[in-house]
Amino acid sequence: MSKLEQKFNEMLEAVRDATIDFKPDNSQKLKLYAFYKQVMEGDVQGKCPSVLKMVERAKWMAWDAIKGMSKEDAMRGYLRVFGPEYLPEDDSSSKEESSSSSNTLKHSTKEVTKNSKRKAIDKVAVLGAGVMGSQIAAHFANARFPVILFDLKSEDKSSNAIAEGALEKLKKLKPAPFGSKDSINYITPANYDDHLELLKDCDLIVEAVAERLDIKKSLYTKIANYIDPNTILTTNTSGLSIKTLADYLPENLQSQFCGAHFFNPPRYMPLVELIPHTNTKTEILDKLETFLTAKLGKSIIRTKDTPNFIANRLGVFSMLITCYYTEDMGIPLEIVDGLTGKKLGRAKSATYRTADVVGLDVLSHVVDTMKTNLKDGWEHVYQLPQWIDDLIKEGSLGQKTKKGLYIKEKDGIKVLDLKTNKYRPSEKKADKEVLEILSEKDWGKKLEALRNSENQQARFLWVCFREMFHYAAVLVGDISNFPRDMDMAIRWGFGWKEGIFEIWQQAGWHKVASWLKEEIASGKTLSKQPLPEWVYTLENGVYADNKQFSYSDKKLVSRESLPVYKRQLFPEMVIGEHNNITTETLFENDGVRLWQVDEYKGIGILSFKSKMCSIGDDVLDGISQAIDIAEEKCQAMVIWQEQDVFSVGANLEEFGIKFTMNGKTAIEEVIRKGHQIITQKLRYSKIPTVAAVKGFAFGGGCETILHCDAAVAAYESYIGLVEAGVGIIPGWGGSKEMAKRASEAQDPWKDFEKRYKNLAMAQVATSAYEAKEMGFLRESDIIVMNTKEILAVALKKAQLMAFSEYQPPLKQKIKVFGETGIATVKALLINMKEGNQISDHDYNIASNLVDAMCGGEIEKDTMVSEDWLLEKELENFIELASSEKSAARMQYMLETGKPLRN
Repeated sequence: MSKLEQKFNEMLEAVRDATIDFKPDNSQKLKLYAFYKQVMEGDVQGKCPSVLKMVERAKWMAWDAIKGMSKEDAMRGYLRVFGPEYLPEDDSSSKEESSSSSNTLKHSTKEVTKNSKRKAIDKVAVLGAGVMGSQIAAHFANARFPVILFDLKSEDKSSNAIAEGALEKLKKLKPAPFGSKDSINYITPANYDDHLELLKDCDLIVEAVAERLDIKKSLYTKIANYIDPNTILTTNTSGLSIKTLADYLPENLQSQFCGAHFFNPPRYMPLVELIPHTNTKTEILDKLETFLTAKLGKSIIRTKDTPNFIANRLGVFSMLITCYYTEDMGIPLEIVDGLTGKKLGRAKSATYRTADVVGLDVLSHVVDTMKTNLKDGWEHVYQLPQWIDDLIKEGSLGQKTKKGLYIKEKDGIKVLDLKTNKYRPSEKKADKEVLEILSEKDWGKKLEALRNSENQQARFLWVCFREMFHYAAVLVGDISNFPRDMDMAIRWGFGWKEGIFEIWQQAGWHKVASWLKEEIASGKTLSKQPLPEWVYTLENGVYADNKQFSYSDKKLVSRESLPVYKRQLFPEMVIGEHNNITTETLFENDGVRLWQVDEYKGIGILSFKSKMCSIGDDVLDGISQAIDIAEEKCQAMVIWQEQDVFSVGANLEEFGIKFTMNGKTAIEEVIRKGHQIITQKLRYSKIPTVAAVKGFAFGGGCETILHCDAAVAAYESYIGLVEAGVGIIPGWGGSKEMAKRASEAQDPWKDFEKRYKNLAMAQVATSAYEAKEMGFLRESDIIVMNTKEILAVALKKAQLMAFSEYQPPLKQKIKVFGETGIATVKALLINMKEGNQISDHDYNIASNLVDAMCGGEIEKDTMVSEDWLLEKELENFIELASSEKSAARMQYMLETGKPLRN
């Protein structure tokens, strides 16, 4: 082992010890200080870096240590931050080795060390407090970054009134841009006249002012002298020339400038397009891509500096041809939306609802950019139909004006009728024949059926596909070197499940190409442009064997990626790609699979196989058997789902049938089984258990999280004990666990009231941070912004717990509020019932819940066992689940997906 490697091992151990629970307190800070001092006075001697560099390096190492980086990656990290010039003179690691490691990072380590005083992005400024600027600021705040939100100075009492007003609007915006109540505290309102000095301390500046070159030029002139030469400056333009904007900046800032185009709403839309100009430094793009991926949870596409970049160029074109053929073929708008939404694997909002959500004025601006700047053979398509222009002129801009292509009135949703130019009820449906074609899973058969059908709606879909295939093929090389980037852009930016080239290839590459060639030649297409020659040179399409087509190479090539993507064990892929990770199945039944990956051998991964990861008998049995096997063969176990949800809870359909057929006996059997497996075997397993949470975690899914030793949650996790909404109470330990955690709080009654209210009202946390506020996650649980990273972090957390000689917790006595708590809550419930705020059955559900959580009619402050509370939970659950009104609520939820108030 070289001296460098030995030193690195010592440093890694110190970082591990100092960050073992990832929430440093004073004693751990002292350990980190000792670590800095040790290294500074160690074998680097006269070539010691500054304290600032040491601090930044320690932060970097601590973060990546818990992310599960390999030894090789960690060594590269050492070199990246220290630089080869800090290698000890006598170290056996040669400069050649250093150079090799550095090249892997796509740029010289010396250059980074020399040119980048700031190693991390810690503070952000957003210029422009409009709809996009304020929401971008909100999402940085969600990720716990201090943000300064700038706008014009106001003449009101507060000079920051415009930025402050924008923050107030954010509180009311739907979907909510903030993920927790305290996120807004991370944003500081400011104005350009009084506060530009604050820009000097910012590591990243995002400009998001109006899409006008003159406004942007004026702003850049104003801020230029306040920007540190090492600060990254970006623009959120949706389509203006990045080169033109860069020319407005002093030469010394141009290399730090690029486009960073967020999609609306920024919190929920994963795509950010990074657009360099000719002088943008590659290392700036690498740093920004790494930051946005890991710290903001974004999906990044690098695009060329062409009008509207990639996603809007393709997505808006798709909307334009849909508008064109809607009018040409006379198809009602709501039928078009019925055809071009989920049934095509696209966003539920489809075409015209999407236009309303985006804003017809915003859509018009994007189309104008295309019309003004593009000469590509489709110029005549780059215009909105007259009926949309008319809506814009009268101020009907869509969702933000509550009137657009659709309008919601007292008697329901209405849609614009193109024949009468008036609104009518939105009730027309797509033809059954076409829906049957769309249900076909084979894209080749589906497209051929649409093409050959005489049904107008089927023909409509085919011509829209035809134009998209044609357009996208011609644009390869112009807007992107890689068709893969075009596919991922339309997926991430417009909510398509599959990209344009993915669909084409699955349908039969050369078959579709021949259809296109024939219809171009016969003049049926909107452009006479021939298909490019590269289309005919490919064997089966643009993807094969983990390779993608490169326009510049005119062949399939392997794809390169930054080190940050190694944290994503199972990233999103296109067809023809497969993961190189080796997995081994340890156990499998109809409900679950227990498996492991080579890189984390010894850490079992438990995944549910049911629809939406619901928990029925086979899943419960699987959990039980998996724990037995994991205790024998593994050091720890992580519960992680291959689906996009953690678990929607108990399988209501399965258990509902049982309850109907066998009554109270079946109800008791189901609850006791859940108690035995979730509250006993899982909670008191001999090995540490970690829940890797993402998406929905309702009811029994939430209870599974509550009974794991720890959780690693994606920011976009929606967690709650929602049983009251279907007429019951949490039955697999949720009621017990909420009472237990309340008893451990500094103010037990206040905490109990909060938790009880959440359960009684079936409230769901709308982010992982809010789940902490509501008590569904512990303060010590880890929150990760990028959903694709949670498995790696959870596996590392499980490793650390096992490494620290984990011991299962002891069962504790719980102090309950008993009859006093029950009486207090019931007094409030009676007032609510008499005031018609809740129904009689709502009262019954809430009363049963408080009885279960307070431990029944016993003396206040009695110490009871967990088993006592579980029995109370069972008694109250049976009483509710066997009632007709609760049965009606469960059935209504199964049939409609909505709660019934009876």
